[in-house]
Amino acid sequence: MRREITGFSNPTVKYLRSLREKKHRKREGKFLAEGLRLLTDARECGRVPEMLVMAGARDPHPLIDALEAAVEASGGEIIATTPDILSKITGKDNPQGVVGVFGEFDTSLAMLDRGSAKIWLVAQALRDPGNLGTMLRTGDAIGAGGLILIDDCADPFSVEAVRASMGAVFTQGIARAEWSEFLPWLRGGDGQLVAASLREAVPYRGAPYMAPCFVMVGNESRGLPEEYEMACDLRVTMPMKGRADSLNAAVAGAVLGYEVLSAFDG
Repeated sequence: MRREITGFSNPTVKYLRSLREKKHRKREGKFLAEGLRLLTDARECGRVPEMLVMAGARDPHPLIDALEAAVEASGGEIIATTPDILSKITGKDNPQGVVGVFGEFDTSLAMLDRGSAKIWLVAQALRDPGNLGTMLRTGDAIGAGGLILIDDCADPFSVEAVRASMGAVFTQGIARAEWSEFLPWLRGGDGQLVAASLREAVPYRGAPYMAPCFVMVGNESRGLPEEYEMACDLRVTMPMKGRADSLNAAVAGAVLGYEVLSAFDG
């Protein structure tokens, strides 16, 4: 189905704008993704938008043609509109020329296959959507199975997190759980829980990592609760040569993730 929208007051425009807010995403079970590269990554992962919104006047592009064909084949809707309306939908002054609406994924722990990857990333109470998106991107880079969000984390389907993930929101498994749910799940199968810590920790270089390895980072300002650290199978420490006493949470996850990758790849 194809149609054109030229009015700012159109109900579809209001609906699309509402998906920038968490309460509306949760109610609708939908989220926005913007940009040709990101939507192409989604299509190549088998994720096709339910609605594709594009600037009506555009130059021909084979990737956009492929997106349109995929949306039509899946019974989705294609909407042509103006750059000004796209800007209103995305909240950006210079929006990219294409926006997709996707159904949110099942984020239960039961959907994860821990045996599908040697590395998993875990974030506890991560509040910054940019950090969350960066961790998804890191997970994709190191071949992780996905990102498990513990307790009250930022929304992985927010516009900011999706944008920061650079498409990894479609390539990585995502699960959300409380600590009281995650720990029994983890102990119900194979899995080594690892965190950066100063409590009875060993140097992160050359530590005895075991697959599947779940690399956990904590809240940006508070870090991990002591109870969570003490529940880990391995606590590692990274040297801090300057005055800073800690790394950014997403950076710490990347450093540890690459060290684990190096250990497994030899």
